[in-house]
Amino acid sequence: MGGFWNAIGNGIAAFSDFVCGYPLFFLLIGGGLFFLFYSKFAPLRYYGRAIAALRVKEEGAAGQISSFEALTSAIAATVGMGNIAGVAVALSIGGPGAIFWMWVSAVVGMATKFFEGTVAVMYKGKDDAGETQGGPMYMIVEGLGRKWKPLAVFFSCFGLIGTLCVMQANQLTESVTTLFFTPVQNTATLRLVIGLVICAIVSCVVIGGIGRISKIATKLVPTMVALYFLLVLFILIRHIGLVPGVFRDIFAGAFSPRGALGGGIGSVIMIALTGVRRAALVNEAGVGTASMMHGASKNSEPVREGLVAMIGPSIDSGLVCTLTALAILIGATLDPSLMPEASGMGSMEGLKLALNAFHAAIPGVGNYLLFVIVILFAFSTMFSYSYYGQKCTGFLFGARYAKYYNYFFLAMLVVAAVIPLKVAVSLIDTAYALMAFPTMFTLFCLAPRARREMDRYFAKMSKK
Repeated sequence: MGGFWNAIGNGIAAFSDFVCGYPLFFLLIGGGLFFLFYSKFAPLRYYGRAIAALRVKEEGAAGQISSFEALTSAIAATVGMGNIAGVAVALSIGGPGAIFWMWVSAVVGMATKFFEGTVAVMYKGKDDAGETQGGPMYMIVEGLGRKWKPLAVFFSCFGLIGTLCVMQANQLTESVTTLFFTPVQNTATLRLVIGLVICAIVSCVVIGGIGRISKIATKLVPTMVALYFLLVLFILIRHIGLVPGVFRDIFAGAFSPRGALGGGIGSVIMIALTGVRRAALVNEAGVGTASMMHGASKNSEPVREGLVAMIGPSIDSGLVCTLTALAILIGATLDPSLMPEASGMGSMEGLKLALNAFHAAIPGVGNYLLFVIVILFAFSTMFSYSYYGQKCTGFLFGARYAKYYNYFFLAMLVVAAVIPLKVAVSLIDTAYALMAFPTMFTLFCLAPRARREMDRYFAKMSKK
């Protein structure tokens, strides 16, 4: 029987390696480049308008949250372990030059998010309780037509699995046991207790629904990003003499053979167990999760929501990941043994590398200060992901059953703290990747309509 389950596990892992590799990479990165050109470089031309759009409120529009709450809730989901562990892995493989390609990927992701946010508001729908909803499932049904509903069901089915936070819960548990307990103390009972604590904290937020999630996110996201910025700023000031060399290495290595390899893998921050599996998923552009959040915003102007949505990748793939990279590179300069040639490095090794680099940069306390950030990042992701799964449940089974997904979500956090994650993560990665295919297909089909809406909006704005 053990051989049977091992074979099943190996089969899932092999399929995940294929789906989450080059097919997903070319879909999201190639698609993002298409949207960048098709939008006439909107992320570069209209970023100032995007910031201004955050101040606009439409209390009378259909939806549950403001555009600002939608953005912070979406960022709460994307700013997570990948911004720390994934950056470390990408640097280990691609060297400092990988950061340059990370900046490029942030711009590409912004273009995709611009179309996601725009289309999400253009094609909102209503659940069976009559409440206005958004997301790929409604974009498909309302935008492409009812005959495409099986594609919406496909997305929602994999969304139920893909948005479980087993990796976040497992890595948070691992970081606690690594920093505060010896290997002898790291027992299944200890991990179960940690899992129950994680579950209890998350339940206080997610049971309250999107209203409570968005309220927490609007306070948590700016706070945690600001704290992280201050922590890395302290490292930069403390080792100011090393900073010019770090930036010189970034640009010098961007087009070297090793840097180019790292760009292909690390340009969008590889945060998982193999190659490009997580590379194209760190900011979730094109996956469809963010459009669920932006589709819930009280905004009757689709393009304005698209502008707000495109801010997300500039923060998660741009700012936060850059902060991590600079701190790790400074730590590695102080202790060169931290950056081995480790092409097989997994996400937990990446987290340990980051903790050690911060310790080298701020001896004695740097790893503990980073651990505080890890806690904030992990919980912020768990809060928002529960909403995504709840939306998929509501679409598949009806609004009155959506709340029951939360109990399944919370139970899986406890399970994740205890079990080995290789097969589970492969299954979830595959589901997450398969969410991207219907989302990107829908965006490609509806892009001409979004482009017309964009031309109309900017023509109107130019007259003001």
